[in-house]
Amino acid sequence: MAEVATPPTDIAPLAAFEDTSLPTTESALTSTNTTTDLAAPARKTKIIKRKRRPARPQQDPATFKTEPPPQTGTIFNIWYNKWSGGDREDAFSSKHQAKGRCSVARDSGYTRADKVPGSYFCLFFARGLCPRGQDCEYLHRLPNSRLGKEGEGAGLGDIYPSNVDCFGRDKFSDYRDDMGGVGSFMRVNRTLYIGRIHVTDDIEEVVARHFAEWGQVERIRVLPSRGVAFVTYTHLANSEFAKEAMAHQSLDHDETLNVRWATVDPNPVAQKREARRVEEQAAEAIRRALPASYVAELEGRRYEGADPEEERKRRKIEGSFGLQGYEAGDKVWYAAKKARIE
Repeated sequence: MAEVATPPTDIAPLAAFEDTSLPTTESALTSTNTTTDLAAPARKTKIIKRKRRPARPQQDPATFKTEPPPQTGTIFNIWYNKWSGGDREDAFSSKHQAKGRCSVARDSGYTRADKVPGSYFCLFFARGLCPRGQDCEYLHRLPNSRLGKEGEGAGLGDIYPSNVDCFGRDKFSDYRDDMGGVGSFMRVNRTLYIGRIHVTDDIEEVVARHFAEWGQVERIRVLPSRGVAFVTYTHLANSEFAKEAMAHQSLDHDETLNVRWATVDPNPVAQKREARRVEEQAAEAIRRALPASYVAELEGRRYEGADPEEERKRRKIEGSFGLQGYEAGDKVWYAAKKARIE
């Protein structure tokens, strides 16, 4: 009897010790999970917007001096805005290298023109000679450099009237005899002629590296035997900017470039390609101006957006603008819709 009663007496203190000091595995895991669930903070995503830097002056304002245009002839033609008989002297003066060069990475920034829609680009900024910096009344950036950013220029980019270039200078009905100057409004010319290139084995790589800095390049053709290259940009504004930025500049050697507008390419394949591109650009502009459901119906595909019937009902309700019995026309409705989006 005594031996049978002894084991329960020894086990009881051990069980009591285990219950008070050492928790079981299940209880430890359960308490840990409960504490984690209560203490887990909600995850928050913080969006950091970088502020655009101001444009820096490219030249010292104290030493900067504007020079009058050189007189390259004896008679000034007010209709063509040039001196008559000045081709020879202009060819001689083009052998002098430019006084400055634009560095897009260092010089780009916001100016007063960023607050004004439709502002033109700074001609002195393209040449690397603007002394005003952020106080300039013109844009200090590359054309079409903000494509797809901040909802601006989703596909068409910086487009200006056909009678002016991206700097706001008036174009003429015909090109100059030397294919220089502002250009003509009778033809969309995106191709530049570059002459006086120092011929090397890697001439194509050198031309592509220097001219790709001024915008998206569509095609480059180099004639090594003549030291000549033809560079075609995707957008017209970039070709106008590059012409002024690379005029009288040098590549990897101490040459002085002769940058002009290219003449019409006599190749029939190139002419068909240019005509097809103009049609595609016009179709893209029309596609962006029309409603998405209407474009899908014209193209014969299924519209993936809202149901057209629901859109019609919503327009009937919202198109009254709080006036019973009033139904707004198409122009009023789309203008109000565009204002809400902007």
